[in-house]
Amino acid sequence: MNDLSHAFDTQEVERMQLLLQRQRQAFNIKPYASLSSRLNDLKRLIAVLRGYQQRIVTALEADFGGRAAFETRQIEVLGPVLQARHAIAHLRRWMKVERRKTELLFFGNQAWVQYQPKGVVGIVGTWNFPLYLTLGPLVAALAAGNRAMIKVSEYAPHSRQVLQEMLAEVFDEDQVAVFGGQVASAQAFTGLPFDHLIFTGAPQVGRQVMRAAAEHLVPVTLELGGKSPALLGADADLEDAALRIAHGKGFNAGQVCVAPDYVLVPKGKAQVFAEALKHAFERLYPDPAQSTEYTSIISERHALRLQALLADALAKGAVILSCHGSSNTPRRLPLQVITAVTDDMQVAQEEIFGPLLPVIEYATFDQAIAYIQARPRPLALYPFGLDARQTERVLNETHSGGVTLNDWVWHVFQHDLPFGGVGNSGMGSYHGQEGFRALSHGKAVFKRQWWFPTQLFYPPYGRWVQRLALRFYLGKSR
Repeated sequence: MNDLSHAFDTQEVERMQLLLQRQRQAFNIKPYASLSSRLNDLKRLIAVLRGYQQRIVTALEADFGGRAAFETRQIEVLGPVLQARHAIAHLRRWMKVERRKTELLFFGNQAWVQYQPKGVVGIVGTWNFPLYLTLGPLVAALAAGNRAMIKVSEYAPHSRQVLQEMLAEVFDEDQVAVFGGQVASAQAFTGLPFDHLIFTGAPQVGRQVMRAAAEHLVPVTLELGGKSPALLGADADLEDAALRIAHGKGFNAGQVCVAPDYVLVPKGKAQVFAEALKHAFERLYPDPAQSTEYTSIISERHALRLQALLADALAKGAVILSCHGSSNTPRRLPLQVITAVTDDMQVAQEEIFGPLLPVIEYATFDQAIAYIQARPRPLALYPFGLDARQTERVLNETHSGGVTLNDWVWHVFQHDLPFGGVGNSGMGSYHGQEGFRALSHGKAVFKRQWWFPTQLFYPPYGRWVQRLALRFYLGKSR
């Protein structure tokens, strides 16, 4: 890190600490935002997102060195807008006190749960969707009545700048604040005593984040990605599945935490499916090297990592089917379909996060299920062409953060569904009511009626009422 970067990081860390104090003080003055103020915050967020559409597109284009404008509008703008609209439509119901039943032993009294804002929420986004993966959690935080501090990836400086300017138009920094900075800033951010922390990124970094949060017992929501499989049944339409999976690896050049990471196909179908993938990809993206509809790899470093994965696979006996042949522009890498995959290859072990796609054959459906079960639990799972019994088996016998049947990704875009991982792919959920509840404290409340004689349970013990209650619930002891 050069002296200029170090100075910027130091300033950002000091600003983080100061603004956390300011936000906590402001929250303590107004610890329960009203329904009307929360709705107003969400409506203002929608309005400013709409107004900043073109600036967001320009910022993402600069950060990636080429980003499909439609994909930016669809994910970075439309995604948070839909999520905010969903929250607006349902927030009144989410905020209502929930009546609960008392135990029969306390019949006549009252019990309920009320959802209370937690306070200040820390949000750590990542570079692949720098607005969607910060504004999505922000919607949940605002809906739950919290204040928020957002840390944007150092790989997305233009996105950080436009996000900072956009949010400053509608929120004071004691309500929503945005930060940049390098690794040192991120480490300092995740070590702050937030009331909740949402982190999106790689599992290895997620472990470090969880350790830092544990210092202050900060609850965490972790969205960590992983190797999300597509599973083709024996009767799957190979061309249709290839089209949808090719889109999943071409969208944002495969730099998506829920992109299909590998495909399981019935024995003997790997080569024909690889050809179908090549045909589908080349139909969707006729000229990736020049097209404005195909996104660049985020950096030279990431492009070199993908080339190293390919070289490792080739050295260990893989067969590579390159869409559009060899690319002379490494950051405009077209889909590379990999067959003859073995477990010792890095592409079979690491999350790929780019347009490389291993195709792996299985002999029996039981074997396919066992293959998924034997690996860390993924963020998403994509079954194609399964019958009802096979679908039930996949849903019941495998674990994943979410599932889209006969396609990819679209469960994430349904904002009435929770979004989150399981095991290695994360913990906790946001989106919809689950996001509201994750960022609220569900406070249990019991109200004793003035006439109810709880003193009957006081010492001295062994009185007839106490004996009768224990006998009724526990029966005789052997």
